Order: sequence, then structure tokens, then C-alpha cells
Amino acid sequence: MAFKFPLATVLQVRQIREDREERMLQQIQFEINQAKSVLEQVDAALERSNLGRRDVLFQHQEGRDVHGSYGELAALKQNRSEIVAHLEKLDGLRLRQVKVLESARVDREMLTDMKSDQLEAYKSFELKREQKALDDNFGARFGR
Repeated sequence: MAFKFPLATVLQVRQIREDREERMLQQIQFEINQAKSVLEQVDAALERSNLGRRDVLFQHQEGRDVHGSYGELAALKQNRSEIVAHLEKLDGLRLRQVKVLESARVDREMLTDMKSDQLEAYKSFELKREQKALDDNFGARFGR
């Protein structure tokens, strides 16, 4: 007779939930990494724009060029502030998802521990039963 855990289906569902929550956390972390990469690109573009403006500071420029460079700078700063706000939102989502994942893990671990305990009890019972059968067989052979 093989060991059968009565809550195997519940354990499987909890494992699926934990896996799903972990994938969601990985997705959020991926989005955070992408946003940080875009932020680095915007920061580099801001630096290039500032360096370019400093290089032509004392050169003769037309008004539209100056106005265009300030417009580009304003757009980059606006883009940067939007990315920073998005990163803050993603970080909040990440923290919340970590809590959800930890809760799912605790639920699953509780059942996993219960299964391990029941399996150990089953193995112990089976060993005792086998030993009793061997003892009975031995007694029957030499008891004659």
C-alpha cells in the first residue's frame, strides 16, 4: 500500500499559486530593470544636451536653435520625472508582491511540512508492520 497524502490537491494548488506569484514578482522586477535602463539613457541624453549647450554657449546661434535646445531639455526632464514616478510605483508594487509571495510560500510550506510528517509516520508504521511480519514468520518457523 503506497503513501497517499489526503491534501495533495490542495498542496498542488498552493504550489501553483506560489509559482504564479513568483512569476508576477519576476515580471515586476523585469519592468523595474527596463525602467532603470531607460532612465540611464535619459540621464545620458540630458548630459549630452547640457554638454552640447555649454560647447555652443559663446558661439553665434539663431533663436530657434536655442529655443529648440531648451525644448529638448524640458522634454528630457519631463520624461525623466515620469520614469522616476513610474519606478516608485513599480517599487511599491514589488514590495506588495513580495508580501503576497511570502504569504503563498508560508501556506505551501505548511502543507509540505504536514506531508513530510505524515510520510515519516507512514514509513515508521510500514517498517513496524514489516518487522512484525518477519517476527511472526520467524516465530512460526522455529516455534514448531
